[in-house]
Amino acid sequence: MKRLALAVLLLGCPTEPEPPVVDPIIDPLSRPAEPTLDVSAFEPSETCAECHPDHAAQWAGSSHAYAMVDPVFRALVEVRRADHAGAQDTFCLQCHTAIGTRGGEIVPNFDWEALSPVVQEGVTCTACHQVTTVERAWNSGHVLAADAPMLGGIGDPVASAQHDSVESNLIGSALFCGGCHDVVELDGLQLERPYEEWTESPSADAGQTCQDCHMPPTTGEAATGTGVDRTLHDHRFVGIDVPLTDDFVAPEVVEDLRTRIGALLETAATMTASAEPVAPGETANLVVTVRNEIDGHNLPTGSTFIRQMWLDVTVTDADGAVVFRSGDLDANGDLKDHWSDLEPYGDPDLVTYGSRLTALDGSPELFPWRANEHTLSTIPPRHDRTSTLFVPTTAATNFPLQVTARVRLRTHPPFLLRALGLDELIPNVETWDLAEATTSITHVQ
Repeated sequence: MKRLALAVLLLGCPTEPEPPVVDPIIDPLSRPAEPTLDVSAFEPSETCAECHPDHAAQWAGSSHAYAMVDPVFRALVEVRRADHAGAQDTFCLQCHTAIGTRGGEIVPNFDWEALSPVVQEGVTCTACHQVTTVERAWNSGHVLAADAPMLGGIGDPVASAQHDSVESNLIGSALFCGGCHDVVELDGLQLERPYEEWTESPSADAGQTCQDCHMPPTTGEAATGTGVDRTLHDHRFVGIDVPLTDDFVAPEVVEDLRTRIGALLETAATMTASAEPVAPGETANLVVTVRNEIDGHNLPTGSTFIRQMWLDVTVTDADGAVVFRSGDLDANGDLKDHWSDLEPYGDPDLVTYGSRLTALDGSPELFPWRANEHTLSTIPPRHDRTSTLFVPTTAATNFPLQVTARVRLRTHPPFLLRALGLDELIPNVETWDLAEATTSITHVQ
């Protein structure tokens, strides 16, 4: 016992190691070193719903409301957190919850469950309607003020005891969206650029904004009890994302969202396919052209390093036997490219439209903060992209050959969800067929 007491005196009581000091990444506007806002000064959506029930209900099923509960987003933040010991936790959160990041709740190694309710609401009502200016068109470049009036698009708002209302030309502009939807990595790598694409688009030339497509106009009361019909704007912010979790909103809301996405994508692309006759045993040149019919941005756009858009081609002979296939999926549901576990590079003819991340050593990279290069193969507005696929034939090939080609789009590849430990969400990923073309390949007479 005396020896033990002496050892304690000499060595001291065992203690837990001190956690490392983490220096967070700082941006005076969007990732401040000290809080620049008071989180409690911002009203939650349930308060707004008292007078604006339709707008609040639309928002509640949107990607803006999903921004902080999306399990894919959370998992990506956790990977980045592990890579940088929490120092870069604010980077993605600067847009997903500007209120929380500027209000001091988003700090290195923050606890998701300890965040204030209004912070967990993500891009909530006041996160947009109390934006006064936009200082830069990327990385949460807007100025947010809790003491600002509610800013909207109505020129003569009805007076309210709840808050002051002021018309804002900014909130209806494309620049307003660009403040968060364009993203530049810490090392300067451009990750997402839909606003930058818009500035070079026919929509910009025609004075059309993001809101014209993604917040289509409706008619009704801006607030209950006013008795005044207004031109309103839909707050579902329809894009291509469907919530992957079953408990986010009611099934009928998800089904309605699918219908609206389908309508939005119905005219997004067109395509043609053609081939000259060949002699049996020669290779047929199958020429496929895909055109982006969207006026406002590239196809696809946004997180193109996650989105997947590709060409799916099947060629069959006169007996219905498949003689050529590209764009089909492996047994895991993945394209047969670098990321396929079962058939890596098993589709040498695969044509994709999107982007890829590359590490410093030239290898494909999955996570943008680890990447050194970002290469785009998206299609600009009202432009087309032509690809030639080489279809082999033999002397025994039974002509004519029938070609079916289609362009497919999905929000998440299965390999990413598996890498994040979210296998259970894979069946919920929606795949959209944007366009289809058929042709035949005949033999030389």
